[in-house]
Amino acid sequence: MQTLFNILLVILGLVALVLIVAAFTPKKYSLSRNIVINKPRAQVFDYIKHLKNQDQYNKWVMADPNMEKKYSGTDGTVGFIYAWDGNKKAGKGEEEIKALVPNEKLDVEIRFIKPFEAIAHTPFSLESVSDQQTRVTWGMSSAMKYPMNIMLLFMNIEKMLGGDMEISLGNLKRNLENN
Repeated sequence: MQTLFNILLVILGLVALVLIVAAFTPKKYSLSRNIVINKPRAQVFDYIKHLKNQDQYNKWVMADPNMEKKYSGTDGTVGFIYAWDGNKKAGKGEEEIKALVPNEKLDVEIRFIKPFEAIAHTPFSLESVSDQQTRVTWGMSSAMKYPMNIMLLFMNIEKMLGGDMEISLGNLKRNLENN
């Protein structure tokens, strides 16, 4: 009986330790990646403002070519919603264009439903490097609720998400420069 009690104390102690560590672990994360595309800023903006074009460059969207997609509103305008329901890699959720500054910025809010609920803000900003070159910066920021935020200690968000963003930006560059 004493052994069972000691095991229970150890388990409760570990749970308490995890909860205490989670209380002091950051809940928010933010990262960004950029790439220079050999096309004028207006041409790049006209492409990325249409969320349906992500089918051709976004690694996460391309994770399930058979995913169910639904659209609401006019693509390329504030309020347009791109919803998806896909396999385990793609999950389920929707993204909405929240703001547009022509040839400068696109603000998108992503609302994940599966495999877990979360909201991420993913702005794209564009700046001219020259008349024929545009730097595209893609950001992502989000938060994890307590106590799930403890996963941020074990996940390398910069490497995991940043690597996928780099692949997606590389696809974007190839698509635009080859057209």
